[in-house]
Amino acid sequence: MKQLIDNAITYVKNYFQNESSGHDYFHTLRVYKVGVSIAKKEQANIGIVALVALLHDVDDFKLSPNTSKNKDNARNFLLSNDVEEELIDLICNTIDEISYKGKDTKPATTLEGRIVQDADRLDALGAIGVARAFAYGGHHNRVMHDPDILPNQNMTEEEYRKHISTTINHFYEKLFNLKSLMNTGTGKLLAESRDNFMHEYINHFLSEWEGVI
Repeated sequence: MKQLIDNAITYVKNYFQNESSGHDYFHTLRVYKVGVSIAKKEQANIGIVALVALLHDVDDFKLSPNTSKNKDNARNFLLSNDVEEELIDLICNTIDEISYKGKDTKPATTLEGRIVQDADRLDALGAIGVARAFAYGGHHNRVMHDPDILPNQNMTEEEYRKHISTTINHFYEKLFNLKSLMNTGTGKLLAESRDNFMHEYINHFLSEWEGVI
């Protein structure tokens, strides 16, 4: 399993080499590290958590809009490393449950999936979360803020995928919801301070936007 995980780390480092939207290799590495740390506390299968975390974005629709729902990139990597079909299906099915899907978001069906959900969501919170939100917005040519464009806070998965808004609205449409969606005790604890930081940042941003001194 160690060699497989090492191979996965090398694979995602190469795969995300030119990624600049905030879903880069270092994001994946953080999700992997945090996921493994939570898995140890929750007595989950560390190998499954590691592989799901490392491969969770290689078929993400935000990065590869034409990607197959079969998780072809993750599946092909695992096949090339002689992983058994049953384990490949488990990993790919778990990856499919990780992403935020608007009001259709549900907890993953396995403990390992719920742990990776928490690790992925934690990386969208706090100081890193703020930086990633603006990196993603800039990458997609989104304006930072427009007070005349109101956030849509009740989107289905399909609406969320197609929705184009401002970076500040993204905090209200997704990021501020993540604390309440944490699955594990460790995730909930870590999310608290990161969420507080993010709210404080947005309060400062909006005051400065209006020229308040």
